[in-house]
Amino acid sequence: MVKKLSEFKVGERGVIKTVAGEGMIRRRLFDMGVTPGADVYLRKKAPLGDPLEVTIRGYELTLRKTEADSVSMEVKE
Repeated sequence: MVKKLSEFKVGERGVIKTVAGEGMIRRRLFDMGVTPGADVYLRKKAPLGDPLEVTIRGYELTLRKTEADSVSMEVKE
């Protein structure tokens, strides 16, 4: 099942399929290691859903909801 990273619930895991977005946002995500094929685990989510804390490539990363909306994920069961 494919869904956006911003739609994940705390504790869900997935693999990045695509990173959408334009220019600087997409470049910033790639620079932080948010690239297709990377495994992601959603650790924490703020009460209003912004920001999100994920574990990716062995480190913790905090993303804004708008950034997480750009990342399409394949959910791992």
